[in-house]
Amino acid sequence: MSLSQSHNNGMLYVVGIGPGSPDHLTIKAANVLKNADIIIGNSTYLDQINHLLNSQQVIRSTMGHEVERAKKAIHLARDNTVAMVSGGDSNIYGMAGLVLEVARHENSQVDIEIVPGVTALSAVASLLGAPVVTDFAVISLSDLLTPWDTIEKRLHATSDADMVIGIYNPKSRQRNNNFQRAVKIIRRSREDSVPVGIVKNALRSEGESVIVTTLGKVLEYNDEVDMRTTVIIGNSESGIWNSRIITPRGYHKKYDY
Repeated sequence: MSLSQSHNNGMLYVVGIGPGSPDHLTIKAANVLKNADIIIGNSTYLDQINHLLNSQQVIRSTMGHEVERAKKAIHLARDNTVAMVSGGDSNIYGMAGLVLEVARHENSQVDIEIVPGVTALSAVASLLGAPVVTDFAVISLSDLLTPWDTIEKRLHATSDADMVIGIYNPKSRQRNNNFQRAVKIIRRSREDSVPVGIVKNALRSEGESVIVTTLGKVLEYNDEVDMRTTVIIGNSESGIWNSRIITPRGYHKKYDY
């Protein structure tokens, strides 16, 4: 459904804006944002799309007010074209799920469209080389909504399965030990030589940093890890070449090159 078609009846777009750089915002997302009546979102993400803000009504929110934000967006979308901004991809630790949960709970008849975006894992992988070209798992270390016991089970399972692991939300001021705990669990199943990439502010205009190390040495960079960091831990076949991480997909087992 186009913006012009939906405007009379209202429409809610949940828009993934990518990692924060205008160059990595999709054309679809940019068009939705430019043509929305109302844009609502966390101030951190709204600042990243400031170049698209002109005549729209902008409603700023902060972390911890996600449910209130979702309710407000659904209410406003009854009569307006509303864009709910979500960092990265709106489905991956983003606002898409909560918006749909609230809409279901309220039995809302508002039309909702999810607009995908470049997620942090893809952004980070592009800076590290090719660490994620085979089976992988993404695990958030934030135990705000997920109990640590559950996170721990998932870390054990993915480590034992030799999957590439992407770690979101590795550490915050309140959770400054979770990353160390996760590394300890993973090291039980993997060699210390396994490559690890630590990327902060991936594909953003300021503060980007990229570190390539190994599982045995990763905690030497523990002070560099925070909520703006995403970590990728390779599998048993991953290797480092020219400061880049390569995880073979299996072509070398079937073809000569």
